[in-house]
Amino acid sequence: MTGGNDEFAVGETHGILARPGVQVRCSSQGMGWTSLYASAQREPPFQGVFAARPDTLIVLHLNGPAGVTRKLGDTEARRLIAPGALFILPGGADVGIQLEHPLESLHIYVRKAVLDRVAAEMDASAAELVPRLGVRDPLIEQLALSVREHMERRESQSARQIDYVAQLMAARLLRKHSAQTEQASAPPPRRVEDAIRRVIEHMESNLAEPLGVQRLERISGLGSRRFSSEFKRVTGMSPHRYLMALRVERAKRMLQHREPIAEIALACGFSHQEHLTNVFRRFTSVTPGAYRREAAA
Repeated sequence: MTGGNDEFAVGETHGILARPGVQVRCSSQGMGWTSLYASAQREPPFQGVFAARPDTLIVLHLNGPAGVTRKLGDTEARRLIAPGALFILPGGADVGIQLEHPLESLHIYVRKAVLDRVAAEMDASAAELVPRLGVRDPLIEQLALSVREHMERRESQSARQIDYVAQLMAARLLRKHSAQTEQASAPPPRRVEDAIRRVIEHMESNLAEPLGVQRLERISGLGSRRFSSEFKRVTGMSPHRYLMALRVERAKRMLQHREPIAEIALACGFSHQEHLTNVFRRFTSVTPGAYRREAAA
């Protein structure tokens, strides 16, 4: 099963790969794949609006966390997306995207014809895919990584295997990321998303304050049993790790100026400079001082 006899080429994508500074590690261009297009790359921060494409885009974040804002119509959403989490954009919609941090990513476009045929076989022709921002799906992640392996090997016989992978991806999208799925899993999703957004907004507005899990649970209104698991399901990170990532990102911005590192630590909610240094190194592999020197170079 394929999307036709023509290779799925880079010219059929949104054009993100053509933006200045994008370093493409490998792609499926020239491999004869007709069911999907794939590329692995390093993306610098950017902001842009992209015209609708008919095919569904899946972006797997390979490092991070990275801040991403997505605008669809009048709706805007922002997430700090963890490594291994996904950005899913169904075909047919113009989209605005702002990427706040450098990102190693894997882009996969599943051709609309493949989705339509799989939907017909599943008796799910009326299923409408929904956009996702920072969700985890272990099956799609593993399928995407297998696509990358095929790209890196550049085996001439890979097209048939990729057709099968594209079908598996299409079936997973229809089963787990469609409006029908959301309705079947019923009303909590919207309420939970709103609750987690409230918590994230509170974190961002109060980074310098102590933000214990009990305080965040109260703001969410989800209760202590649900809060941490739902937060990790939505963001891909525990509340504590997400909070530390936000504090590190604020510290990065402040380190580009001349404030003493000890003052930056307190302004970002760390108990002292050593605390900032330990957490900063864990997230970035460098110390705040080294990061400041690199930024000034």
